[in-house]
Amino acid sequence: MKKFWLFMILSVFVTIAAACGNEAKGEQELQKKETAEEEVQAEQGVDVDKGLMNVEITLPKIFFEGEDTDTWIAQAKENGVKEVKQNDDGSLTYKMSKKEYNEMMKEVESSTLESIEEMKNSEDFPSIQDITHNKNFSEYTLVADQEAYENSFDGFAALGLGLTGMYHQVFSGTSAEKVKVTIHLENADTGEKFDTIVYPDDLEEEENAE
Repeated sequence: MKKFWLFMILSVFVTIAAACGNEAKGEQELQKKETAEEEVQAEQGVDVDKGLMNVEITLPKIFFEGEDTDTWIAQAKENGVKEVKQNDDGSLTYKMSKKEYNEMMKEVESSTLESIEEMKNSEDFPSIQDITHNKNFSEYTLVADQEAYENSFDGFAALGLGLTGMYHQVFSGTSAEKVKVTIHLENADTGEKFDTIVYPDDLEEEENAE
């Protein structure tokens, strides 16, 4: 599951790099004239440093634990990501122009909305009838047939919502310790909430129990 979401991150970068590559050349020439860039420190979590010309996004090492980071760095650069640096603490810093960052955020939001619609209409999650969310994807309400939900694997949909919500927040610049996604499970017949899941807290509990 983690590899899938890491692939989604890389796909977003590749999409933006391909769309903005030609226009970014002029910006890159201007960037060469800058005398220095502030070094990003990301020990506590994701850091989005929005400078005058560039944006640096630092993903904490927890996103890449158990993965071959050298492969990810090579693939990102091969597919047009301007710069990827592995920091001493194991985190990765992606560097891009502000234009590329803004386009990336549009793509992240679009991908998140598409994922939600797919969950609502997918035959893989038959118990789910509706999904609503707030603006920054930090809170969801998942409306479902409670009995069918509890007797199926449709809980993976809640996990997917939690992960997409967390990734949206970290790319927006929310520090790792503040990232929270709350998912309310609502009975479609009664309108009553029958469970609440909070990520990453519940995700960490599940991993510790394995």
